[in-house]
Amino acid sequence: MTEPTFATPPDTFHAAAASAGITFESEDLDRIGRYLELLYDANSRMNLTAIRDPEEVWSRHVLDSLTLLPWVLEMREKIGENMRLIDVGSGGGLPGLIIACVQPDLSITLLETTGKKARFLAETAEALGLERVQVANDRAETMGRDPVQRESYHIVTARAVGPLNVLAEYTVPLAHPDGLVLAIKGAKAEAEIEEAKQALYKLHASVVAVHPTSTGRIIVIEKNRPVPKLYPREVGEPKRRPLD
Repeated sequence: MTEPTFATPPDTFHAAAASAGITFESEDLDRIGRYLELLYDANSRMNLTAIRDPEEVWSRHVLDSLTLLPWVLEMREKIGENMRLIDVGSGGGLPGLIIACVQPDLSITLLETTGKKARFLAETAEALGLERVQVANDRAETMGRDPVQRESYHIVTARAVGPLNVLAEYTVPLAHPDGLVLAIKGAKAEAEIEEAKQALYKLHASVVAVHPTSTGRIIVIEKNRPVPKLYPREVGEPKRRPLD
């Protein structure tokens, strides 16, 4: 049986990207295609993604990641070349490496707790020539309590990293005051927002937009002021005892 190829985007992707107002430089799609080939090569040795159909890969992995671009570009225009983005729980690099493929001069940190996944991310960023991508093999709670990392990122992204009341404690402490958290969520996003109201209140953050995508929702969270020093709690606590 012939192995599926992921390097070339299907026509449906081009149409969906155009409909979303997403445009590309000549090398962007080549870089994304190369990333997908590396992702699926590594997927034979570790669990990075269960999606195997190329059309679905470009729709659910690539297009969903690229739907974050309007907020990224708006923040870049506001902050300038010093803007920093961190992708929490980056896994196979979604959405962080996809964003890096189309914004290669943006400073992006990929945060991943699993060592072999972190190594894949570092090797892939190097293979793609993404010199401004850094990989942190660490926990979000540890990063969020580090004075150098805490509140130093203008945008924090996350995809499939647990319910919002847990995710908020992982991500909001890393966001710069007036920064944004962009969470890619499924169809139950509204219910998660309701459950996370108290957590967001305690973290001095609020949901400012819920943007529909072809597969779910993007929850846009704005950080209103610095997070109390209590948060994030020690490693494992946000998951064991979500804020309520």
